[in-house]
Amino acid sequence: MDDCTYVIFGATGNLARIKLLPALYHLDAAGRLPERLKVVGFGRRDWEDEYWRDQVRESLAGNPTDPEVLERFLARLFFFRGDLGEDAAYPALRDYLLESDRFSPNLIFYMAIRPADFGLVSRQLGAVQLNREDGGWRRLVIEKPFGYDLESAESLNRSLGKEFQEAQIFRIDHYLGKGTVQNVLVFRFANLMLEPLWNRNYIDHVQITHSESLGTEGRAGYYDGAGALRDMIQSHLLQLLTLVAMEPPANLDAESLRDEKVKVLRSIRPIPSSAVNAHAFRAQYAAGEINGEKVSAYLDEPDVPKDSVTETYVALKLLIDNWRWRNVPFYLRTGKRMAKGNSMVSIRFKHPPQQLFRETQIDRLKPNWILLNLQPNECIRMEMQVKQTGLELRAETTRLDASYCGINPGTLDAYEALLLDVIDGDHSLFLRYDEVNWAWKVVDPILKNWAMERDYIHTYPSGSWGPPEADRLFVRQDQRWRNTLEDEND
Repeated sequence: MDDCTYVIFGATGNLARIKLLPALYHLDAAGRLPERLKVVGFGRRDWEDEYWRDQVRESLAGNPTDPEVLERFLARLFFFRGDLGEDAAYPALRDYLLESDRFSPNLIFYMAIRPADFGLVSRQLGAVQLNREDGGWRRLVIEKPFGYDLESAESLNRSLGKEFQEAQIFRIDHYLGKGTVQNVLVFRFANLMLEPLWNRNYIDHVQITHSESLGTEGRAGYYDGAGALRDMIQSHLLQLLTLVAMEPPANLDAESLRDEKVKVLRSIRPIPSSAVNAHAFRAQYAAGEINGEKVSAYLDEPDVPKDSVTETYVALKLLIDNWRWRNVPFYLRTGKRMAKGNSMVSIRFKHPPQQLFRETQIDRLKPNWILLNLQPNECIRMEMQVKQTGLELRAETTRLDASYCGINPGTLDAYEALLLDVIDGDHSLFLRYDEVNWAWKVVDPILKNWAMERDYIHTYPSGSWGPPEADRLFVRQDQRWRNTLEDEND
């Protein structure tokens, strides 16, 4: 692994303090960082190196740390005072990074800043030739949201593309680093017995759910301008859909993987404006109770306008018009202030074609499921029907679990794995621009329709599993939401 320098724009902000720096520390503790890796924090505050190290030491105090590893990690940190909007800061940054042998010429620029500043910083880096790879490689890491809609995403891409090549840009989606997400690929393509079943002939429908028990958690200013459709569906859940639905790639290199994901997104049936209400449902959480505590409605949260119709819950029905998935509905759902925080892909199989047990005590066979739980516990489960013990012919559900179900293995988390991939130059779990573009094309008609419907939005009580009106998206009466691994409602 090459030595390199991580340059963090927005080093004093929440993203760097809460996620990025702890992740780099954990990588150091695991012995995964290159020996000469350095971290340069770029920020407006008039701090010296030692003062920033003290701040990082304090922010890591709430996590288990090894004193020896902590001191080794802190010694990697350096602070550069600069303002994103000052032209003079960038030539000074270039000289600081390149005119001594203290830092590796391999540079990673991490944008832990507002998306509105991505174009400004990339333009300034290009102006001082920090984008050029004549003395070492250069990589640019940006966090979602990648635009606000299709038009703004295209504008952002044009702006970044003027200074950086696509191979230098890493659009990070921490969801794709989760072990179980990657396990979807192994589960599908390393097990021959599943492949013949993974199509419209056997699968009834697919559900992808991300539920949160939390509210806006101080992010209402951002969230009210974004909403659940932009925040979760357009990025995370559509990416999960592509992994579940994609064809086997030619091999596991980044471009082959991303080619197949783009094919899925291009095959999603467009939703015309007149059909938005038949394919998408939105709602907003009202007051309720979670874990025995009363919580307020979204409209009563600080910084939320009293007339806001921003959705905190979205349910979406998508159809993929290709040979494998024609007429199999994919249901995507996300919501805040729901009964429990959980992320899961639920694949329901069709009922057997013959009603063989109709004259027995088995009044109705339950369907088979494959469940891929992503968080809080990673798990892969298959549910099948077996005979109950006893003389009567009755069926019960048996569960076949992967060995680590319910266990949180002590491995690197999603964010840490992705940071390593940036150092390795591995794009496999990062988004190519055409993926972002096609994902926006899926949701853009819905966004435009909802932007014109500003008079009313459904509500659901906090602590529930969302509004019952969302059930109208199902194409058959026997389809129900699968909420958790232990859900017995199905």
